[in-house]
Amino acid sequence: MSDYSSSSGLAPATTALPATVYLIAVGAFALGMASYVTAGLMPMIAGAFSISLAMAAQLVTAFTLAYGLGSPLAVALLPARAQRAGLLIALAVFVLANGASALAPGFSSLLAWRAIAGIGAGVYLALGIAAAAGVSPPQQRGKAIGVIMGGMAGGTVLGVPLSLLLAQQLGWTAALWLVAILGALALAGLLWKLPALPASAAPATSLRRKLALLADGQVLAILLVSLLAAIASLGMYTFIAPLLAWSAQGAAISATPFLWAWGVGGIVGSVLVGPWADKVAAPKLTCFILLLLALALCALPLAAGWSAWLMLAPIALWGAAGWALQVPQNQQLLAVRARQGDGNLAIALNESALYLGSAIGAAAGGLLLLLNWPMWLLAAGAAFVAAAALLLQLPAARRS
Repeated sequence: MSDYSSSSGLAPATTALPATVYLIAVGAFALGMASYVTAGLMPMIAGAFSISLAMAAQLVTAFTLAYGLGSPLAVALLPARAQRAGLLIALAVFVLANGASALAPGFSSLLAWRAIAGIGAGVYLALGIAAAAGVSPPQQRGKAIGVIMGGMAGGTVLGVPLSLLLAQQLGWTAALWLVAILGALALAGLLWKLPALPASAAPATSLRRKLALLADGQVLAILLVSLLAAIASLGMYTFIAPLLAWSAQGAAISATPFLWAWGVGGIVGSVLVGPWADKVAAPKLTCFILLLLALALCALPLAAGWSAWLMLAPIALWGAAGWALQVPQNQQLLAVRARQGDGNLAIALNESALYLGSAIGAAAGGLLLLLNWPMWLLAAGAAFVAAAALLLQLPAARRS
């Protein structure tokens, strides 16, 4: 059984993380913006190209499908000795695709460029997490992964509102140019600072053998936990506004403070979990975070029954747990596949599990609402799914 806990360090625990980690996080910040800003730009894009909102929504679908399905294949095709080049090329593709999206003459070309941007984003995040862990001291790898996830969360919480504000003043293309500029700054810094990444000691393998990691029971268990957690957390995120309307009994209430609470909680959770990930065995930490997620989701309908504003606390805890969870999850994947040298592919598959879980959660919640199920049951169902992930994780926690 792989040892998920951090090894005794050769350097003091207070050693600062390499600057490379923070540069990768800047790219992750741009990625977080690109992943979520298109949803806010849809009305502007629909007006610019004289299309329906339903058609404009396919831009989100193209990005997420390419991210979730295309990036694992691209990572699998990447030679073990080309990790540094792969990281830089993925970020360059992401930057160019966002710039080209802003210049797209028609909707079809915009759709194609969003898909290309999705592939670049997915490959960059998978290789970036692996690179951040690889350039950091062993006793600080959890903290390094936390910084990357914090950058992603920051792009969602801070970057998306900023880019939407910019779009309202200068047009929808300004938001995509901002994403491209931030990505270009990260690319310039990484070209300068990113060292040669250690190649896997494992011999070069074919694509078929790389994808055989899906036969690894430990990997499948970790991916299934991520899938269930995404169904509960990201799926429920889709229904914050209807939950608020149910709590306020039809009275007008803005969702903005609650979305901010979720996002700020995500940043705090991503940052705070890093040091703990270097001290506590990853499977045990995953169990603790899943417990917090289940409790937060359980508290949602209880708080909503009293006052919508009481939901701010469980929503913040929910955001913190949902974002923090991926730090120990990625740690486990890197540890399990360290000998085979394909941890970056396992991380890419984990990102696919998150996007798939988000889609399943949103679809399932929408079906329940279509059947006129009470809103409180939706939150309770999300808590039940999080509890199921916790039960699935318990055997790994005991073995660790």
